[in-house]
Amino acid sequence: MVRSMTGFGRTEHTTEQFRITCEMKSVNSRYFEFSVRVPRSCGFLEERLKRLVGAQVSRGKVECYVGVEFLGENHVEVEFNHALWQSYRNAFDELSDIPNDIALSALLRVPDLFNVQKKAVDEEEIWAAVACTAGETLAKFIAMREVEGQRLRDDILTRADEILGHVAFVEARAPELTAQYMEKLRTKMQALLETTTIEEQRLLTEAAIFAEKTAVDEETVRLRSHIDQLRGMLAGSEAIGRKLDFLVQEINRECNTIGSKIGDVDVTRRVVDMKSCVEKIREQVQNIE
Repeated sequence: MVRSMTGFGRTEHTTEQFRITCEMKSVNSRYFEFSVRVPRSCGFLEERLKRLVGAQVSRGKVECYVGVEFLGENHVEVEFNHALWQSYRNAFDELSDIPNDIALSALLRVPDLFNVQKKAVDEEEIWAAVACTAGETLAKFIAMREVEGQRLRDDILTRADEILGHVAFVEARAPELTAQYMEKLRTKMQALLETTTIEEQRLLTEAAIFAEKTAVDEETVRLRSHIDQLRGMLAGSEAIGRKLDFLVQEINRECNTIGSKIGDVDVTRRVVDMKSCVEKIREQVQNIE
């Protein structure tokens, strides 16, 4: 399925130990770029998240945010600094005008009297929780890219059909131009030669030369082939953005060649319309993974 390179997904899960929040968003990029923000204590998640996303995303600049809130009661340890407290008491005892009964509120204001330390985290336990949340976020993120990709696909196919319509006109118009050229040539020669008999073989030769110079059979055949390839790629399930970009260049090249070979006003208008369709396809292709 065709995917856009823009997408968004967000999920939040709460367990007995953690509250995990994950958010992903992306914009266009020629290659796969990945950046992630995680808590300072969870730096080990960065490479794992990159592998998780990279396994399913091939193009686009992806930004990921993961928040980890620890909910367990045993997450931190509070230690009372007995040595520091004894030093303070000794100092208080030396001051006769200070009462020995010290209020708890004063005790809590003593700097460094309590040491709060976080327990060592279990990386695998955290990763199990984050992987579940990130996996669901990634699924939402990809689903949004696929919905947008379907819109891009439909628009490209519509433009491709328009191009084929113009190609059909050019194919029908080319033989008419040769017949018109031959008739104009006959009229001019009659005006110049007046009573002299015109050699029919000479006219046929000139018409054949004109037809050879203005023949666009090869170009229209290649155009149809390119459109068929375009349809085939859009029907597949692989990342096709780069291939489509190259194919659109080839389609544009054939349109230019047709325009340079045939100087007819009606054909020229059709070529301009084809190039307009190609440009719109090119813009859409820039958004495809």
